[in-house]
Amino acid sequence: MDEDAAEPLATKHVWRLYQVRTVLPHASLPGVVDADLTSDWAQWRTGQGIPVGTPYLIAPTCEYDVQLNAFFYSVDMLGARLTTRVGYARDLKGFLNFLYFGRDGRTWRDAMEEDHRAYLIWRREDPVGPRISASTWDREVAAVNRFYRWQVARGHVLVSPIPQRMRRSAPGFRPQGQPGETAASYSHGARRERIQWLPARSYRQWRDVGLRGYGPDGLTDPLFRGRWADRNAVFADLMVRTGMRLSEQASLSVFEIPTIREQRGYHRFWLPGAVAKSGSARWVYVPSAILHELHTYIDVDRRAVISHAQAQGRYKRAGEDYLVLDDRGVTPSVPTAGNVNVSQLTPKERRRLLVAGPNGLEPAALWLSEDGLPMSVSTWKDLFRQANERCAKHAVDLRAHAHMLRHTFAVITLEQLQRGHIASLAQLTPAQRGQYTRVFGDPLDWVRRRLEHKSVTTTQIYLHALEELEMETRMALTSDPWEDPRDPRMIANLTPPKAGE
Repeated sequence: MDEDAAEPLATKHVWRLYQVRTVLPHASLPGVVDADLTSDWAQWRTGQGIPVGTPYLIAPTCEYDVQLNAFFYSVDMLGARLTTRVGYARDLKGFLNFLYFGRDGRTWRDAMEEDHRAYLIWRREDPVGPRISASTWDREVAAVNRFYRWQVARGHVLVSPIPQRMRRSAPGFRPQGQPGETAASYSHGARRERIQWLPARSYRQWRDVGLRGYGPDGLTDPLFRGRWADRNAVFADLMVRTGMRLSEQASLSVFEIPTIREQRGYHRFWLPGAVAKSGSARWVYVPSAILHELHTYIDVDRRAVISHAQAQGRYKRAGEDYLVLDDRGVTPSVPTAGNVNVSQLTPKERRRLLVAGPNGLEPAALWLSEDGLPMSVSTWKDLFRQANERCAKHAVDLRAHAHMLRHTFAVITLEQLQRGHIASLAQLTPAQRGQYTRVFGDPLDWVRRRLEHKSVTTTQIYLHALEELEMETRMALTSDPWEDPRDPRMIANLTPPKAGE
């Protein structure tokens, strides 16, 4: 549920975002626009097949608009992850609130192209507006555009307020959605925005000071009172060395982690589509050193919190809130549901999964808090925030967030692959170079597959970071031709100091 969802409905005067947590009783149903929705909310929700967790919006008049909210559990949206659907609902909520407050109380059915243009000006150009980035605006346009396309296709509105233009696509590529068209109000600069990443040495300093509790001098800070420093450090190390997204890594179970067979090289595991963004299942390659640290965490810290939670009976009191894995597969504690495979479980379901351990039931989730329960994505984000605050407190001018570590993986990996690729091609003939590329592939495409980008165009943003890095290096190593060597300031800089100075 949204952070402001605890307020009484009667006090709400804006569009609000909620999520279906369970089969809600009738008393929880606000007023409804659609007269076909009868008195039994639970029966209606079940009959409509609305999955638990589906987002829905409540109007400023405290009404539930059936046609509007049907978009979030449509076939078009059920293929997306729950976090994506919630994000779409949040972006749509922003546009609907603008219509209501900034455009004389208009509803989503009345919106016109002029309203969307006014929204663009306020969001991006108004001096007193939020002045959001190009990438954030493009995300919002994509959400609102997809919503209105769906509503137009079903005849709920005649025309979308989002202007369209012909899509420029590569030959043979068929885009999703309405063929040949895309939103005309997308920005033209999102792909050119500066990529934030950390060189390896800077990352290690941020991790040691922010997460491990060291001082800027590299020594342990006696005043550090942080807990689970080793767990937090190995979480960041795994992210920066694999490029996994925060939601993906936070959803890992112990079943994905490979056993240690060698102390050098890489080991890989399969990231299921139910966990990966947009169902993009893929192999994840983990350095042996990081894998060794993971197993140390599993065998020591994780085992300790599980034992404590078992002694407290924490895994026995949850009842129907848990799923149990046995020899037949995953079975809810209520015997009416069928069995499913672990790889088919969503991140939310994985948080509820228990398995048989040496001393009884225990969580299957890899990352556990000190109370023995799975760590949430929001908790990891807060740990990154605390690490940044600690670095600032110690005058370490470094900041990081989870996605920056993904960028760091991409830039450093691409730079290493490019060096090796160029070195290998240097000694080959043109024919041999072509054969080498066909066999081993292009470095940019290899990074694309590791990040699971749909198009290499998305991955090309990291080439710009390499170009900037190369330019900075060249500028540092090249003398400035505009400086006059006869300039007294230049002479003073070149004159060696006298004895005693």
